[in-house]
Amino acid sequence: MSWQSFRERANVWLYHSKEQVLGSFQWLTLVVNLTALSVLAIYYGYDHDAATAASLFDVVKFSFAFYVLHYLLRALYHFHPKTFFMETWAEGAVMTVLLVEGVGDLFFGAPPLEQALSVLMPSFGDFSTFLIQGYLFIAVLMGWMRPESRLPQVKLNPAVIFILSFLLLIGVGTWLLSMPMMTTINGGMPWVDALFTATSATCVTGLMSVDTMTYFTSRGHWVLLALIQLGGLNFIAFGSFLALASKFGVAVKQHDVIEDFVNSESLLGSSGTLGKVIAWCLGIEALGAMALMALWSPDVVFDDWNDRLFSSVFHSVSAFNNAGITLFTDGLAHPWVSTNWLVHWVITLLVFLGALGMVAMFDLFDFSKLRERMAQPWKTISFPAKIALYFSFILVAFGSVAFVLLEWNGTLSGMSGFGKFTTAVFQSVTRTSGFNTVDIGVVSMPMLFLLLILMFIGASSSSTGGGIKTSTLAIVMADVWRTVRGGDHVQIFKRTVNSVLRSRAYSVLLFFLFGNLLGVFVLTLTESELVLSGQSSFFDLAFEHVSAMGTVGLSTGITPLLSSWGKGILAFAMFVGRVGTLTVAFAVGGRTSHSHFKYPEGHTMVG
Repeated sequence: MSWQSFRERANVWLYHSKEQVLGSFQWLTLVVNLTALSVLAIYYGYDHDAATAASLFDVVKFSFAFYVLHYLLRALYHFHPKTFFMETWAEGAVMTVLLVEGVGDLFFGAPPLEQALSVLMPSFGDFSTFLIQGYLFIAVLMGWMRPESRLPQVKLNPAVIFILSFLLLIGVGTWLLSMPMMTTINGGMPWVDALFTATSATCVTGLMSVDTMTYFTSRGHWVLLALIQLGGLNFIAFGSFLALASKFGVAVKQHDVIEDFVNSESLLGSSGTLGKVIAWCLGIEALGAMALMALWSPDVVFDDWNDRLFSSVFHSVSAFNNAGITLFTDGLAHPWVSTNWLVHWVITLLVFLGALGMVAMFDLFDFSKLRERMAQPWKTISFPAKIALYFSFILVAFGSVAFVLLEWNGTLSGMSGFGKFTTAVFQSVTRTSGFNTVDIGVVSMPMLFLLLILMFIGASSSSTGGGIKTSTLAIVMADVWRTVRGGDHVQIFKRTVNSVLRSRAYSVLLFFLFGNLLGVFVLTLTESELVLSGQSSFFDLAFEHVSAMGTVGLSTGITPLLSSWGKGILAFAMFVGRVGTLTVAFAVGGRTSHSHFKYPEGHTMVG
């Protein structure tokens, strides 16, 4: 019997069990991945003796055997194994290394690569921990990159997937931050503060109930960095994920809402958009980190170059994702960096780009778009990009001028002319992020009121910032202007805005208005003692809630003073502010019942 005949018979014999076996392993892979990552988290989150640490790593090593077995089973069930190995050569190379390392560890007591590295670089340290972590993350990453591994058969509304992804990140972040090894206090972080902090980082808000600089260990700082990055990427890349989801039966009406969320002209043609979004985000953050690395003031105390590098990366990621979390007590108003003007400008630029939105940045800076406009000068930037860019500049200019006029003899007193200009622009730009270079608690009431309005407006669509968005503001203002002038159509930049967009804009506006009114009311109930004692005022509570729901992070300093109920309310506001806009869009753009009749028109006085 020839090999070809044998394979054909084997394929026929294996065919009936293929779907059941590979489907079962698909779910088992998810369980093994989560188990291995959880064990690794426990290893770093708690203090263990040598025996317990070794046992934990044995569990991770077991997952490697599972990955190799799964790979071989996929090859066995493939009709053409040779083709399978050629198509998955990279994954096959990783599995071969895992197999060799596992056999070496089983029969010789140590993986061969670890032994080789320990001879070549004896001063490096514990290679075993480093290699096991590296193998695990590579295996998990390659597994999730396979299209068939992403939980098929689970058909959920895209908005539900989006919300659940944030809930999962917040839950995992709460668990990690509550571990003893993540903080400098005994027993770990209280779960209420851990939940509040995880929500703030994941929803890229920046409100903190503890001092980030002194409260967390380096491991805790790594967790915060991961939550900020994943939370920010999850939000701005979700539109691209929905583009993939649309191929699996998303309704036409939902497709329209998804397209509006992504702000792309052709959603179904947006292949590779997710990779482009991630590449641009990581690229901008890397450039920002390099700039910060070179521009930190000599007054900033770093333990070593690794500490300097991590601080640069952390602040770059926090700025671009509009998170506003810093590694300095009192934020960038800390004496080490309060006059580090060049660092302030780097942070300002990163925050502005993050708040501008990926779609606007693609249109403004993508090489193909730039070449097209150079070759055809009559072409201009897209309609969504115009709204994002022009309204962002208008809000920054308005906020900067207001800050100079209202704070000239206040928080700006004693600064040089360049310092005043830098601070005014910085605080106006960071209306979406929560960074501060002055003590917000001593800013005058008129400026705080304007900051509250700017926080309510927020950033642009498809960005990491929150608020009602500049597009909502533009449409509502254009509609009001049309009504005042008695026009027939709502127009912006020589484009007519249809009734559907107007409905969505007003829905988002009312959603944020009602949400903030309700949230502030509940805060007056839970924090009444704080107000009566004089430690806070009604305006402080309102400012705090608008900051939370707008995912901004500016605070007058009352966050640590809030009760557990108050922190819970703000955590809920941060979550709703992060995911609420999309939920409203789906509600407005959801399925409607069509009928062939309508009621008579009604008329009433308005105003």
